[in-house]
Amino acid sequence: MPRPLGELEDAVMTRVWQWNRPVTVREVLEDLQQERSIAYTTVMTVLDNLHQKGWVRREVEGRAYRYTAVSTRAAYSAALMNDAWAQSDNPAAALVAFFGMMSPEQRESLNDAIRIVQRDNPLPPPPEEGGGEPTAS
Repeated sequence: MPRPLGELEDAVMTRVWQWNRPVTVREVLEDLQQERSIAYTTVMTVLDNLHQKGWVRREVEGRAYRYTAVSTRAAYSAALMNDAWAQSDNPAAALVAFFGMMSPEQRESLNDAIRIVQRDNPLPPPPEEGGGEPTAS
């Protein structure tokens, strides 16, 4: 399970995920500078840390690296939710509480996701009652 991203790591990864292409430190820096004062070396360190943690891969281009996300934000979010659920001493109660916090739009998204999973991975039919082999009379 991945550790949750820190605030600055999340800001950097948000750009990498949104742009969905290899990015440079300079590109991320210029976008972040529209919101906050931040140094080139800070962004470079964050991207290096994200590379060390396995969140991005990098390839050399000239004298710089280009960084690409290893997985999607959806996969990251799913891993965080799965970890939180797995840590509960009562997973069913945790799900009930979580579903109770959802907006109608989120519930509709949940219903859509369940339909997709059920379509792609149907459950096997339940065993017939009686449980044993038929007997000859």
